[in-house]
Amino acid sequence: MDLDVFVTAHRTEWDRLDHLLRRGRSLTGAEADELVVLYQRTATHLSLIQSTTPDPLLTARLTQLVARARATVTGTRKASWRDVARFLTAGFPAAVYRSRHWWVPTAVLSTVVAALLGWWIGTHPEVQAAIAAPEDLRAMTRPGGEYETYYSSHPAASFAAQVWTNNAQAAAMCLVLGAFLCLPVIWILFLNMLNLGVGIGLMSSAGRLDVFLGLVLPHGLLELTAVFVAAGTGLRLGWTVIDPGPLSRRTALAQQGRAALGMAIGLALVLFVSGVIEGFVTPSGLPTWARITIGIAAELAFLAYVYILGRRAVRAGDTGDLTAVERSAELPSAA
Repeated sequence: MDLDVFVTAHRTEWDRLDHLLRRGRSLTGAEADELVVLYQRTATHLSLIQSTTPDPLLTARLTQLVARARATVTGTRKASWRDVARFLTAGFPAAVYRSRHWWVPTAVLSTVVAALLGWWIGTHPEVQAAIAAPEDLRAMTRPGGEYETYYSSHPAASFAAQVWTNNAQAAAMCLVLGAFLCLPVIWILFLNMLNLGVGIGLMSSAGRLDVFLGLVLPHGLLELTAVFVAAGTGLRLGWTVIDPGPLSRRTALAQQGRAALGMAIGLALVLFVSGVIEGFVTPSGLPTWARITIGIAAELAFLAYVYILGRRAVRAGDTGDLTAVERSAELPSAA
């Protein structure tokens, strides 16, 4: 394509679109219709230039022009409580349900890794000696030791807030860093499972594994599930970079990225619940069976939320992505 000839042929249309945009709300009905037509044509022109003879200056001008026209044509939309309700009852559970083929295997494999690490540490005294000195290990694992007092060492409210913040950051890192070919997500998962495996191994070697599980399970079931969902979503995002499927890499990444952003918001709420359980239930004076029952109930409630509401939303056509009205119009691809 001869760029000079193309610019000469369509410059008048671009200038006219720019003029109409500067007029703002004073357009007549015919001029508003003309603006829509010119916006569509200019978007197509931009796509052609980007795919054939990209010129930085011309591309920048047309990109800005198309963005201004899109904002004028589509307008701005304010979020409402209806949007919040839709996100909680359809968008978020649909996104989690659709990514189950990633986070469920991630959860199973990670749990196996944690169990193997716990067995290895618990059955090999030389590994325990490499972790800490014997007196330090006894201080951690003895009755009333660090593993037990950790959950009651701070006021419940501040401890819950701290736990929520830390876990939300870990989940967000899994979601964001997944685009880097999955490797950071695998590392974050391994560190989490190593930390869990160390606790399992040390407490089991001290004959107090039941105490450790009684402290971890009430909040850990829901907390780890949220981390697994975040990690699975991050891995899916990273795989999209490698294999975008039938879509262009940019379009596929945008679609998965928007879903991941919504997932981050939803998982922050889930982790808030697990933080409340860890801050108020885990260190409470309730019997172990009661604390574990609360944790199991929270986990089953989340899974039912995902598999009932999420499946229903997916069958209704919800993908967890923004609706067509909410997301920016995509430029047509050149044939």
